[in-house]
Amino acid sequence: MVKQYIPNYNEKTINQLEKAIGIQETGDLFSDLPKEARSNESIRPSRPLTELEVRREVEKILSKNRTIREFPSFLGAGIWSHYVPAVVDAIASRGEFLTSYTPYQPEISQGILQALFEYQSMICELLNMNVSNSSMYDWASSLGEAARMASRITQRNEIIVPHYIDPKKKLVVRAYTEPLGIRIVEFDQEQSTGQIVLEDLKDKISNNTAAVYVENPSYLGFVLDSCEAISQMVHDAKGLFIMGVDPISLGVLKPPGDFDADIAIGEGQPLGNYLNNGGPLLGIFACKENLVRQMPGRIVGMTTTQNGEERAFCLVLQTREQHIRRQKATSNICSNEALCAVRSAIYMALLGPSGFKEIGEKISSKTNYAITEISKIESIRAPFFKSPHFKEFTVSFDQTSKSVYEINKKLLEMGIIGGKSLTSEFPELGETALYCVTELNTFEEIEKLKEKLENILRH
Repeated sequence: MVKQYIPNYNEKTINQLEKAIGIQETGDLFSDLPKEARSNESIRPSRPLTELEVRREVEKILSKNRTIREFPSFLGAGIWSHYVPAVVDAIASRGEFLTSYTPYQPEISQGILQALFEYQSMICELLNMNVSNSSMYDWASSLGEAARMASRITQRNEIIVPHYIDPKKKLVVRAYTEPLGIRIVEFDQEQSTGQIVLEDLKDKISNNTAAVYVENPSYLGFVLDSCEAISQMVHDAKGLFIMGVDPISLGVLKPPGDFDADIAIGEGQPLGNYLNNGGPLLGIFACKENLVRQMPGRIVGMTTTQNGEERAFCLVLQTREQHIRRQKATSNICSNEALCAVRSAIYMALLGPSGFKEIGEKISSKTNYAITEISKIESIRAPFFKSPHFKEFTVSFDQTSKSVYEINKKLLEMGIIGGKSLTSEFPELGETALYCVTELNTFEEIEKLKEKLENILRH
């Protein structure tokens, strides 16, 4: 089945490989897949196809997809649809950036090093933090690395996280921390408002607490009102305060540095990066200056040439296993999302402080408008949590006769991509969906969503 795709394929070589790894045939490599999930159909084409025929076949398959270019989308939950200015594409698509996978020879990679230095500088300014690395894989990996970093610094092995957090993010953190014996503890949040139950958090903070992690806005869109109190609480216990943010919100919300966060993380995808079918993403990671030696990834610095006449850029810190003794490495992250970081640098430079404020106000305005309009529909509770929201909000259909699945299916038939179902992630919320509104959603689209929801619930 594979011989037509592998030039040096021959039965003798395959038999030797199978014998060496202890299998009878190549198909045994997929024995962990359930039989009902396997296809017995051959993937061999009936005849060789021309380029034109292949293109037509692929386009026919792709035409089944429904994207945000065709339908208005109210789906977020970790990857969001934002406008990407044409300048971002124009600059980032230059060959000098596209081919600069990573600065392995930094002394001759001044262009990509400067771009990453600018990215770091703007991230620090945006988050009001001292130091930023030149990016991680995504928000989840940033949280996993932050948890490990906090444990190394404090010599403690417990991380306290919110109840209302993306379950997939929690799985990633567990994968990062379990091998080191780091325990993950959840603190309670009020079901009516989503706000943190401070008494419960205080009870759970102990001499073994390495860090407390909060997100603002939260995974479910509500804005926390107790970040200062939490920061004080964990610092009093000699732990670290880790804060996760959506960077696009920082034009209207306080940055992590204002809450004395020790480590700030987030998802950089909204900063000039497309949805791209779910990736690649961009993990933001910043910290206080005194913690920099334990920061994972790499940091680009600015210096001068030997004669002091020209500015120069270099990798000033790269405490990963490829560069130093493995037992002293802070992580084994073998690359970064360099091109995504370059795109974010271009985007941030274009917007500037006033641009961030403007886009934040637009999103806030449209979020409040969507909540107001949807809440007018009988039997719908929007938002589920009685707190201020930014960009995302919960809509409960518990008092209706329809499930989130049925509603989303009908919305798709009507040309709208609905919100993400939360029924399996947080069963206590019942039939609830997470809706998202960005600057790309028009007021007309929001009104159309309200109208279609009314029609669906009437029938």
